[in-house]
Amino acid sequence: MRRKRLRRYIERLKALQGQCLTRDQLLMKLGAAKHDAGRAAGLVKVTWPKEASGTASLEFSLDRQRLRQVRRREGRYLLRTNLTAGDPAQLWTFYIQLTEVEQAFKETKHDLAIRPIFHKTEERIEAHIFVAFLAYCLQVTLKAKLRTQAGGTTPREVIAKFKTMQMVDVHLPTTDGRELTLSRYTQPEAEHRILLDQLRLGLPSQPPPKITIAQARQATAELVL
Repeated sequence: MRRKRLRRYIERLKALQGQCLTRDQLLMKLGAAKHDAGRAAGLVKVTWPKEASGTASLEFSLDRQRLRQVRRREGRYLLRTNLTAGDPAQLWTFYIQLTEVEQAFKETKHDLAIRPIFHKTEERIEAHIFVAFLAYCLQVTLKAKLRTQAGGTTPREVIAKFKTMQMVDVHLPTTDGRELTLSRYTQPEAEHRILLDQLRLGLPSQPPPKITIAQARQATAELVL
């Protein structure tokens, strides 16, 4: 567990080195990374600029002496079970699968914010489970993509960043009673473009405008009445 957290923390620090951040932004992201790493963060020496001046970066190195001390003092992990028939390696695999299931429930409740809904019919229950499962599949796919192309970035951070982008409909009435509808999304900021480049994704082209005659139809209906 320590090695996993330490490796994830180092990957996060490498990702922060490649980002264009101010000193305050760097310290906020560094604090979040230390919180996720827990005690493993104490095994890495991190230095950053003491004064705010434009973009800031950090330097880090592994504290090998302290890592050796921690390894000498650590104990052993004991897994106790009442299942006597079976390979111990298989039992350990079952335990790891249990931790992955618990992590999946944690991500659906916190990252995806899937709240409980009290349905009354079986069809609605199945539909709710299906939508929640699709959301989790998308998150797992995003996590795997981030692991290979944007190491250190979590799906929660990506979702939070892209929440600032919005889709809006601009309605422009014309002189002949029609209405011009423009569906547009807000232009990505610099941090959005960095994530899109890392994930090798591109935004879809802006849709063409739509022309409706809702007002003219409404006026005609009023005359008929």
